[in-house]
Amino acid sequence: MNGKTILIIGGGIESIPGLKIAKSIGLTTVVSDMNIDAPAFNYCDHKIISSTYDFNNTAKLAKQFNEDIKKIDGVISLAADVPYTVSFVSEKLNLKSNSTDVAILSSDKFLMKKTFEKKNIPIPKFWKISSLKEFINISKDHGLPLIIKPLDGRGSRGVLLVTSKNDLKLAYNESLKFSKDNYLLVEQFLAGQQISTEALIINGVGYPIGFSDRNYEYLNKFSPYIIENGGDMPTSLNDLEKKIIAKTAIEAGLSMGVTNGVVKGDMVLTKEGPKVIEIATRLSGGWFSSDQIPLNSGINIVEYAIKIALNIRFNPNELIPKIDAGVAIRYFFPDEGEICKIENLDFLLDKDYIYKFDLFFKVGDHIEQITDHTKRAGYVITIGKDKKEAVDRAEEIINTIKIITK
Repeated sequence: MNGKTILIIGGGIESIPGLKIAKSIGLTTVVSDMNIDAPAFNYCDHKIISSTYDFNNTAKLAKQFNEDIKKIDGVISLAADVPYTVSFVSEKLNLKSNSTDVAILSSDKFLMKKTFEKKNIPIPKFWKISSLKEFINISKDHGLPLIIKPLDGRGSRGVLLVTSKNDLKLAYNESLKFSKDNYLLVEQFLAGQQISTEALIINGVGYPIGFSDRNYEYLNKFSPYIIENGGDMPTSLNDLEKKIIAKTAIEAGLSMGVTNGVVKGDMVLTKEGPKVIEIATRLSGGWFSSDQIPLNSGINIVEYAIKIALNIRFNPNELIPKIDAGVAIRYFFPDEGEICKIENLDFLLDKDYIYKFDLFFKVGDHIEQITDHTKRAGYVITIGKDKKEAVDRAEEIINTIKIITK
């Protein structure tokens, strides 16, 4: 790639697949992270020690690297929710990227919704609140269920589904714990199939690549916390439904000002048609962009996102999915308490359909109450000849591996 250099904001484990791709296409790689033991540092050429959220310091150190060591040609994050840092550093280095205005919309759920409302993008009803009284009044005027969440939350922290069974005060205070500015967003709950989408926008034209059916089988079990238990591909949507879902997500991204980059959609197909919950202007985490989309479609979306960040041209026809294979991801949710035993790990040994497996805890560690996605204990990604086989295999692994707590 003509000796180009890519700066990756975030050195977590999910940055590693993208780093390997960058190296394979001949790029020099720089990773920034405040953790001196960040996993991705073992795979990059250069490292910058700076918090992924400290855009000023990261930009300062990136400019210093630019001047003293090697010119940086593009900035990206891989599964790290830091759109403002990516845009800010890019602007300071005069590189192609989403503007900081776009990044602000991507980071503030209320401003995002206001933009969608103005541009006639279909969304649920929503309200910005700063008091329990406002929340109570909305519940009286519009009824339950409602979703309440922080404006700038991550990892599903503070996101609650409030029904008539829940105490409004407790739900409000729980969500407020994760708000930096004491404002919350209340939304109408949308009934319908929930879909994760991933598309690339090139010169204002959208190219949908990834569709996954999101699995919310545990809404009652973990109520009022909204915990997703993975997803599966191919989507159960028919071709027309896929087309309108993708069109809506891409139009939402364009309305935010994205002209070149990634548009990640959290979508619901309701009786009235598709509606947007949120749009992220970055690659997905949860191994969706790095592993599940390539396994399902044959398209390595991370490689093309890197090329867009570097302003490297390619034929958009390369983004047309080649296959539609079965892929599933499921998570482990052990009971709260100290792990005293993990059983049946030998069951994994001869299963060639297991693409990825990981447990985040070991014997002696403490499992906390499941209140957000950061509390999940591990995962498995499986492949199959179709969606059902992949799902059945993932669920068999989850049900066979026993994480015993006391």
